[in-house]
Amino acid sequence: MRMVELPLTGGCNCGAVRYEVSEPPAIASYCHCKRCQRRSGAAASPSAHPAPGTFRIVQGTEHLKHWKPEDGGEKWFCADCGSSIFGRNPGHADSIGIRMGTFDTDPGIRPSVRAFVADAAPWEAVPDDGLPRHRGSRHATP
Repeated sequence: MRMVELPLTGGCNCGAVRYEVSEPPAIASYCHCKRCQRRSGAAASPSAHPAPGTFRIVQGTEHLKHWKPEDGGEKWFCADCGSSIFGRNPGHADSIGIRMGTFDTDPGIRPSVRAFVADAAPWEAVPDDGLPRHRGSRHATP
């Protein structure tokens, strides 16, 4: 964990949606699931998971839209520019996942685990970086 100036801030590409995080995120992770691949257009999606009650939207709630699959958490994005900003799943221990590319500055944390590696994109190998790997959710047994 690097020292960061708080609150951490971030937002979407067009600037309509802005957020703040009042404490350093507790953990960060890579997700290799098919939904994250399709949502991000990349092989994996890095997300920072803040402590409950430390993340808040400070501007543009009227621009936020979400998609909630039947068997997954909500995917929140800016309806104007399409930027994926965060996910929310009350069923997980870390219920908010902020898309790390949306922070204005270095959030001071690095992903420390990889989830859903069983669904990894066939066109890009999961890096051999020593991070723990989970076939499914990181909240399940590796």
